[in-house]
Amino acid sequence: MLKIALGNGQEVRQSDCAKAVLAELILTFLFVFAGVGSAMATDKLAFEGSSLLGLTVVALTHAFVVYAMISAGFNISGGHLNPAVTLGLAVGGHITIFRSVLYWIAQCLGSAIACYLLVFLTGGMVTPVHALASGVTYFQGVIWEIVLTFSLLFTVYATAVDPKKGSVGPTAPLCIGLVVFANIIAGGPFSGASMNPARSFGPALASGDWKEHWVYWVGPLIGGGLSGFVYESVFVTENYVSIVPDMEGSLIQ
Repeated sequence: MLKIALGNGQEVRQSDCAKAVLAELILTFLFVFAGVGSAMATDKLAFEGSSLLGLTVVALTHAFVVYAMISAGFNISGGHLNPAVTLGLAVGGHITIFRSVLYWIAQCLGSAIACYLLVFLTGGMVTPVHALASGVTYFQGVIWEIVLTFSLLFTVYATAVDPKKGSVGPTAPLCIGLVVFANIIAGGPFSGASMNPARSFGPALASGDWKEHWVYWVGPLIGGGLSGFVYESVFVTENYVSIVPDMEGSLIQ
């Protein structure tokens, strides 16, 4: 039997309707931004004679390692790996500011150690740094990083933090890894698609190349903080339990 509910104009006044419509706007924007952006990135790489295969390999590597490392650290530290993620969760009250600062230090230190070790193991090869593509201004680069990191944090909140995540929760690391993959394909040829200040910090320190480095702090931190604020303020309506354990093993409320 066909069941159709017509509804009425009163639905506009319902909070769940307004939130659902806003969510659709944001989700479709992020979907189209990555989808169309990847097509434009392909055209740019072809025009410049660069390798799309190389970009895909880099994107896949990041997606897989993000998936694995978040899964490994999820029940210990929350598996942030990223100062922008930590800030986004701090904005929502899921981790204290004090612990956030400790996470930032640990994340940047881990990145630096990894890059110096790579330089040693490869016989002195230079660690490639994130940099803006030719024709991309500082302002455009910051906006790229804001949008890409917003997308990343929105996925983190929706799949790992939101108390209404339901059956999506167990797949959170995979979902986060996949959005990283899509964002690198879309934004890599333009801004480098860092989305992670620590990821940019290590190579810059090891190579001594700080040109444009500030872009990869300003953009991701704004994007992460903004995404955490928007999701927590608009879409989280129930009492939650943080994904980050405190020092005694209990959970931060």
